Amino acid sequence: MMENFKALAKLYKEALLNDVLPFWLQHSIDWQQGGYFTCLDRLGKVYDTDKFIWLQNRQVWTFSMLYTQIAEAEQQQDWLKAAAHGANFLANHGRDAEGNWYFALDRAGNPLVQPYNIFSDCFAAMAFSKYALAADADWAKDMALQAYGNVLSRKDNPKGSYTKTYPGTRPMKSLAVPMILANLSLEMDWLLPSEKLEQILDDTVREVMADFCHDGLMYENVAPDGSHLDCFEGRLINPGHGIEAMWFIMEIADRRNDTALIHKAVDVVLNILNFAWDTEYEGLYYFMDAKAYPPQQLEWDQKLWWVHLESLVALAMGYRLTGREECWDWYQKLHNYTWSHFADPEYGEWFGYLDRQGQVLLNLKGGKWKGCFHVPRSLYLCWQQFEALSKKT
Repeated sequence: MMENFKALAKLYKEALLNDVLPFWLQHSIDWQQGGYFTCLDRLGKVYDTDKFIWLQNRQVWTFSMLYTQIAEAEQQQDWLKAAAHGANFLANHGRDAEGNWYFALDRAGNPLVQPYNIFSDCFAAMAFSKYALAADADWAKDMALQAYGNVLSRKDNPKGSYTKTYPGTRPMKSLAVPMILANLSLEMDWLLPSEKLEQILDDTVREVMADFCHDGLMYENVAPDGSHLDCFEGRLINPGHGIEAMWFIMEIADRRNDTALIHKAVDVVLNILNFAWDTEYEGLYYFMDAKAYPPQQLEWDQKLWWVHLESLVALAMGYRLTGREECWDWYQKLHNYTWSHFADPEYGEWFGYLDRQGQVLLNLKGGKWKGCFHVPRSLYLCWQQFEALSKKT
């Protein structure tokens, strides 16, 4: 078994360092006008030059994180240079006059889409917190804290004046906000007072596990008091979100030596996998209805890269923390499907979108929603899990 773990650690490490990161370094950096291109075809050719703020920030975070975590890598200085390139572009163009982060810019940095989405601010806080650590830049700390303050102030009304819902008729809250706040707060731990950090972690863990977890599954939307809503949004299960949220919870629980919470998170991961696995064609569905009604999302049966990668992280982490055989069994099944369907050994990086049968649906490596984040982060995290497992006696 130890040899298996060593081989897996090597697989993930080499895929990260020799395949995925070189693809983005070679093709995505806009050296002329700043920031990054994310709309890349299979070969890495740019097919659209618009710049989406949350993907720009995610790429700054990715290269900053790798710079701080992999000190011995030959490419380390290239990563810091790439992170600085994106951070400087975003510092100059990413926010409106009130400090809210836009959703999209044109190539030159002119705003295209208003700051309607709290996730631009979330990933700005993550990006500049990690970049401040990598570059020892005080100005980046200030930007991180300002963006984090935006997130806290908007978390109960994420879209603010841009919301389309009519107030009061069917109020609901989304799993996306507390789950990302849990991860974001861990990312910000070195900048936050410990008492404030622990209180935020307490609140987010309680909200995720008490309000959104029902019948062993994670619901995407609930009423403000955590009760069910019998409508499209209220019955929505997003397997990728639920599983990703659970490895965030595992990290918090591990930090606190809370074994019971780790096992509860693993239970939820396993329940979601059993619920969302396509028994006919394999892979995980993108969206599901909790009562098996037709989902609202027409893309419900697609197989997406990030859903499968986040599941590999959760299973590897769950197995490392608990040793539960169900995690290992599911990991092997997911590994075989994910590596054989999404990885592109011919041209590098990973495909993002498959149809239900597992055929490539969109022949791209990046776009409006897929950037330099889920693939490298998951490869790094799985590498670390298996590295740790290989050293266990």
